[in-house]
Amino acid sequence: MTKDEERLQRLKNIVLNLPESPGCYQYFDENKTIIYVGKAKNLKRRVSSYFLKTVNSRKTQILVSKIQDINYVVVPTDEDALLLENNLIKKYKPRYNILLKDDKTYPSVCVTNEYLPRVFKTRTINSKWGTYYGPFSHAGTLNNMLELINRMYQIRRCRMSITEENVEKGKYKVCLEYHIKNCLAPCVGKQTREEYMKSIDEIHEILKGNTKIVCQRMLQQMERLSAEMRFEEAMMLRRKYELAREFVEKSEVIAGYDYDIDVFSIEDEEKSSYINYLHVTNGCINQAFTFEFKKKIDESPEDMLALGIAEMRERYKSKSKEIVVPFPLDIELNNVTITVPQRGDKKHLLDLSLANVKQYKFDKMKQAEKLNPEQRSTNLLKELQKKLGLGKLPITIECFDNSNIQGSDAVAGCVVFKQAKPSKNDYRKYNIKTVVGPDDYASMAEVVERRYSRMIEESTPLPDLIITDGGKGQMEVVRHVVEDKLHLEIPIAGLAKDNKHRTNELLFGFPIRTIGIELNSPLFQFLTRIQDEVHRYAITFHREKRSKHQLVSELDNIKGIGEATKTQLLKKFRSVKRIKEAKEEEIAEVIGPAKARLLKEGLQ
Repeated sequence: MTKDEERLQRLKNIVLNLPESPGCYQYFDENKTIIYVGKAKNLKRRVSSYFLKTVNSRKTQILVSKIQDINYVVVPTDEDALLLENNLIKKYKPRYNILLKDDKTYPSVCVTNEYLPRVFKTRTINSKWGTYYGPFSHAGTLNNMLELINRMYQIRRCRMSITEENVEKGKYKVCLEYHIKNCLAPCVGKQTREEYMKSIDEIHEILKGNTKIVCQRMLQQMERLSAEMRFEEAMMLRRKYELAREFVEKSEVIAGYDYDIDVFSIEDEEKSSYINYLHVTNGCINQAFTFEFKKKIDESPEDMLALGIAEMRERYKSKSKEIVVPFPLDIELNNVTITVPQRGDKKHLLDLSLANVKQYKFDKMKQAEKLNPEQRSTNLLKELQKKLGLGKLPITIECFDNSNIQGSDAVAGCVVFKQAKPSKNDYRKYNIKTVVGPDDYASMAEVVERRYSRMIEESTPLPDLIITDGGKGQMEVVRHVVEDKLHLEIPIAGLAKDNKHRTNELLFGFPIRTIGIELNSPLFQFLTRIQDEVHRYAITFHREKRSKHQLVSELDNIKGIGEATKTQLLKKFRSVKRIKEAKEEEIAEVIGPAKARLLKEGLQ
């Protein structure tokens, strides 16, 4: 395999582990420089499209030939992915983002630093002009918000350079905006600068997302207008209020903070810790990294997170005055506030950081499983051992199930899983011999006693865990046989079903307790796979026995009809029903006239 083939194979393995979530992805070249940034509603589907053989675009082919590594950031929504892509492109200016190298960008809102400030939409950012909020990916939301501001506060819309000196000298005249009531003409003194700046201060709060006070004021004003019977004005104000409430639902990527914040989260394991770092500038995420820190001794999560914070802040030259973390830390940094949020925007940012670190850890695990297929099995068994508190890894697991119809043709099956995989050579079928009628508990007791008595006699290694396909009753029956009768020490678990016959909980121990497992977790899927397998095995055996019993009762009880004759008949007619329907002459052609007459008499 050539180096290029190895590179493509390695990249495809990364793509296979990408999440099917919204986010941004970055491609790196051999110098670890970002050469392309893209957004996606589904990261896995979008990134995999670059590595298809049907890609005809020359630009894409050249780009793919330069890719040495892939990184990504998971975000909650498509809009967040859009905004994050814009921030990353502006920050890193990747070589192959040629479609975004022009002056176009997402619009922001500027509040100028003038004597009588203006508020307007712009795509040009220059901090000398004023304070900027955004960018906004949805033009409708931005326009509604600007309309809200203009209707509520009637601030000036002209582009004139208004100074305090010229206002005092009376060098301005009222314009059309004043006459149509879009402006209160502060330039000629019809509105004081104090009143005007009060409106500007409230506009800053709206743009930051702090609309609570503004909305409360509008509600009070609506009540006053209604009391004064001014219903039209109250309805107009209500529309403004609804616009303000809609604006509150802002993006998690655009938090209402005009200062830098560092957000850290951690996923701790026995040998490593995974730490995610989000750097938030002016409310926008512009850096996102996850690293694995190998433990040298048994460091606590607090120690590892403190180490990660110091390392990442130094590496990325962060000067943020606030750090958001998931739990309190016993560290002090000069002029830095450490926050453990419980709700609000900072909690959302922390949750987003935690989602990224969990995804990184999951990807590492999936990659390890691809390189070592046995790793997944070992991880499942380690998790099961931890959940049940077992003394050793449950390498061999056995599961039992009964099958009968109102007690007839009663059978049982035992399936064996070794290293989390079915060991079919060790499966066993049992005909129930001592139980009369439909008694599942007695049938289970008979099979378990026969199984492990024989294993003791033959000195066969015993299983590390027994699982019953049933609840507390089945577990107690198995315990009575294993511990009281055979004096063995084998852990016993049970898989119980709900009233819709769906497995919903894992039971373990005596007294029996419920073990919490997420229903969509790999461990729960593994346990239900064992349960499905033993059910399939037992019911298949039962059907075989019942089918054989039916054939015996119909043909084998007829005098003169032996095994060879029965085989000839079934080969020709396929079923007992067709043999019954066939004429004696047709049967005679197969087995002769004498046997045909005996068969017809026997069936009748």
